[in-house]
Amino acid sequence: MKSQEFEQWRESSFKAIIPFIVFVIFYFGFSLWTRDFSKVPMTVAFIISSATALILNHKEKLNKKIELFALGMGNKDIMIMCLIFILAGAFTATAKAVGGVDAAVMIAQHFIPTQFMVLGLFIISALISLSIGTSCGTIAAIVPIAVSISQTLGFNPAILLGATVGGAMFGDNMSLISDTKIAASRTQNVEMRDEMFYNLKIITIPAILCLILYSLPLFTSSGGSIAQTAITLDSYIKVAPYILLLILGISGVNVMFLLLLGTVLNTVIGMSYGMFDIFTAFSYIGDGTTSMANTIVVAMLAGGLLLLVRYNGGINYIIKETERWIKNQKTCEIGICFLVGVINLFTANNTVAIITSGSIVKELSEKYGVKAERAASLMDTTSCCIQGMIPYGAQILIAAALSASIGMTSFAILKGLFYPALMLLGLVFSISRTGHIKKKNEA
Repeated sequence: MKSQEFEQWRESSFKAIIPFIVFVIFYFGFSLWTRDFSKVPMTVAFIISSATALILNHKEKLNKKIELFALGMGNKDIMIMCLIFILAGAFTATAKAVGGVDAAVMIAQHFIPTQFMVLGLFIISALISLSIGTSCGTIAAIVPIAVSISQTLGFNPAILLGATVGGAMFGDNMSLISDTKIAASRTQNVEMRDEMFYNLKIITIPAILCLILYSLPLFTSSGGSIAQTAITLDSYIKVAPYILLLILGISGVNVMFLLLLGTVLNTVIGMSYGMFDIFTAFSYIGDGTTSMANTIVVAMLAGGLLLLVRYNGGINYIIKETERWIKNQKTCEIGICFLVGVINLFTANNTVAIITSGSIVKELSEKYGVKAERAASLMDTTSCCIQGMIPYGAQILIAAALSASIGMTSFAILKGLFYPALMLLGLVFSISRTGHIKKKNEA
């Protein structure tokens, strides 16, 4: 079945968003009831809501609806995301096997004063994410380091993990090679650098506040001072793949190539030092890729569900209801954020949310006089805010999975994650300063 068969979406229908409502009731309901977001696996929640979507629309044959769902699961952007998950898992596993994580911890302890370790992780995570353009890959690489630092220096792991995820979200929002920035800029036909300029207006103050917050004595180690460790050449060699990712990322090299190259380098380093042979390396790579299986399944199920809902008129319904209260430029900007935020909330995928709403946002922004660069920035920033604040987002799920050994859950990590909330405040403040203007078509 080809995607062209579904180019004509159905008329707006409230009935089509029932799967979203089922998802909310099932996942959030049970999670809030048990006060534990890990009680209900995301895969189960998506399977139940997807089954609901398949039951709806009796006019279509079940086989056609299943094919449509499969088409959504195999969406190009979903598959690219899954590939990034796979390669990130492989890179993380091999980096840990060669001691890259431990070497990075030693270097961090050596150069970063103990009282600024949380701040240091935020900055490092932001730089790496800014360089390679993916918060997921950054989190997968840095969280093991944060876990080790927490165990070594006695920091609150939730704060360290929150700083790591927050820094990754900052970099993802600002990177020129980020999927979200590329999607937002392309759907609005603007240059990414121009969109970045508008992003800076929104996130500069929140970023500064976050840096100040993580510098407060409240977030220093409770374990006292740490003895300085001598840094050898071996330590720098073991962290070389991380450094290479940063340098090549700045040069604009594809993130999947970077993660693959990093995995190969880790394997070469490990074999050169006699840590393992080629078959053991294969085992590490295999275990690393399969460790991301749950996240990959969630992404694919979300893609299938979204296409079913869109085909049945659910997305059109959300758009139609949003337009009811748009009267001017300011309310249009609020509507853009609301539209992207709602889709992101239910799909847990910021890139998908931007792509899905992109054409509608373009129409709304042209009608109510919102600059294209501004609209792209609002989409990008809103998606990053929501993605960083939902306990079932890929970023939080990866961080929770990689820190499960110390008992971290998605909800626990959110307690130490300040940047997305500050970014949301920056977004609200930015929109509040927007002046009211009349529609272009009005006299």
